Amino acid sequence: MTTPLIAVLGSINMDLVTTTAIRPAPGETVLGHDFTMVPGGKGANQAIAASRAGAKTMFLGAIGTDVFAPRLRAVLTESGVDTTCLRTVEGPSGIATIVVDDSGENNIIVVGGANTAMTDLSTADLTAIAAADVLVCQLETPLATVTAAVHHAHVHDTTVILNPSPVQHLSDELWDHVDVAVVNTGESEHLGGVLDRVPHVVVTLGADGARHRGPDGAHTTVTGPVVEVVDTTGAGDTFTGALAVRWAQGPATALRFACAAGSLATTTLGASAAIPWRTDIDAVLEQ
Repeated sequence: MTTPLIAVLGSINMDLVTTTAIRPAPGETVLGHDFTMVPGGKGANQAIAASRAGAKTMFLGAIGTDVFAPRLRAVLTESGVDTTCLRTVEGPSGIATIVVDDSGENNIIVVGGANTAMTDLSTADLTAIAAADVLVCQLETPLATVTAAVHHAHVHDTTVILNPSPVQHLSDELWDHVDVAVVNTGESEHLGGVLDRVPHVVVTLGADGARHRGPDGAHTTVTGPVVEVVDTTGAGDTFTGALAVRWAQGPATALRFACAAGSLATTTLGASAAIPWRTDIDAVLEQ
């Protein structure tokens, strides 16, 4: 198996994670169990997941000049992600405030910070996208930049995997340049028929695994390993990054690998801390 080159355009945040027995209702105050700060952001999580799963990975994004920035850069490099295209902009980095209850479910508030400064693509960004086997994008950075990246990838025959989250209206032109859409069940229902424009649609099903719909309309469902869930934050991002690593081997193989990775990501508190390495994923698949 050749090692794929994956470019990930997206967000990077510091996650401020509070654990509590029950997530508070509007106007309610509850006592928490614990608090921790963990690097996250959908883009960074997907880049780390792809790198740890065995790909050569480049991250295209931005951090600020605050106290969080050095740690955000470090977590990428420690996971083997190429940060040549990680730019620094004046001001705060992105943050996410996350509340996790005892069942592992969460609520998340994201403040974009430096991520909102990704309003264009540099020459280095364009070069990375053109050279990559796969471009992975989400929607936590400016939409115009995502659109430009997807178009550039399409022109250079780079496979485009889009995780359209948070869900928002996208142009038909953008959808027509997407090769693979990765959505959860809620996003799938919200987007509806627009996903028909995409050749490959992968729907994550939580503990039930994931489902693939190909260009011929055929469906394949793959289940993941049974694990004890601690925190679901970043599990979908881990799934997407791992999927990109094995996509060239075919949807069925990619889904099995991604389901194993996504399941393992729920067993530890915090997004980036929970993302598994390839050896861990392979060990689960061999069971």
